[in-house]
Amino acid sequence: MSKNYVMTAAKRDRVGKGIARALRREGRIPAVIYGDKKEPIKISLGANDANVEYNRAHMFTTLCDLDVEGEKHLVLARDVQLNPVTDIVEHIDFLRVSAKTKIAVDVPVHFINEEKSPGLDQKGVLNVVRYTVELVCGATNIPEQIEVNLEGKEQGDAVHISDAILPEGTKPVIDDRDFTIATIVAPRKVEEVEAAESEEAAGGEEAAEGGEDAPAEEKSE
Repeated sequence: MSKNYVMTAAKRDRVGKGIARALRREGRIPAVIYGDKKEPIKISLGANDANVEYNRAHMFTTLCDLDVEGEKHLVLARDVQLNPVTDIVEHIDFLRVSAKTKIAVDVPVHFINEEKSPGLDQKGVLNVVRYTVELVCGATNIPEQIEVNLEGKEQGDAVHISDAILPEGTKPVIDDRDFTIATIVAPRKVEEVEAAESEEAAGGEEAAEGGEDAPAEEKSE
């Protein structure tokens, strides 16, 4: 589990598009803390701090120690609204969490033992179907990644969730089938690719020659 990151916030009383625009002009963005059967708290954050943490690509899987005017909140970002043109953060929804909180979160996949896969050793290609897997886990115990074992995998084999080493206390959201995470496919032969490209090029040249000859014949008639 990653170490928590830290942010500071200020409370805000008013809401609305006008207030949000005013905050952004001041270099701040609106946000809200909700959940844990408590009243939501409307807050504002430094826009630069929010964008830095968002661009680190960890806000949805790493807890935040959020200081709101001296009051500490353990939260997890659940929704981030971006400007459709600039991709700058404009609003964040934070969920209050505790050791008892269970959540579903997308966790990155990390493949191991590639050197022990005969299929890859024979120049096969790892075709990744899922770069993340949605897991149910404790909010205070979100894994940084899950490891997927490729040992013994041949060309043509599928790599399933059952090949993954799931951290203790986690389980896939999809639990009714052994779904595919990746496949190992045979490499395309260079000769086949070159032959196909040559045939395509030859066909294009023939079509171009035919198009140029037709008008000349029509003129001679």
